[in-house]
Amino acid sequence: MSSRHKEKLEEALSLNQPLAMAYYLKEDLRQLWYQRDKQTAALFLDDWIARARVSGIRMLHEFAKMLALHRFGILAWYDFPISTGPLEGTNNKIRTLQKKSYGFRDNDFFKLKPYALHESKYALVG
Repeated sequence: MSSRHKEKLEEALSLNQPLAMAYYLKEDLRQLWYQRDKQTAALFLDDWIARARVSGIRMLHEFAKMLALHRFGILAWYDFPISTGPLEGTNNKIRTLQKKSYGFRDNDFFKLKPYALHESKYALVG
């Protein structure tokens, strides 16, 4: 982030206290994934939820409630630190392929296309 952007951010945060609190809480929540173990992460998450609930900002309070409901699943990452990102990326590619395939006359051809998604290579043509 450039110094100009930092200055503008600091100015906006100084003018709007709820925005500043939301911004700093958002940045602090990122630290959840860097805790050394599940117990430390649980304490960190509980503390963050408590701070969000008393912030006086309705949206943060609602978000804290949602995090509390999903606490078990969030902390499960410490048992099995895997991401569904690659799977979600593949699903997005298939959905995009579906949109592009509107009008294919051969349904069997469409069924084969997802298998070729990962074999696609991009070449510079020119």
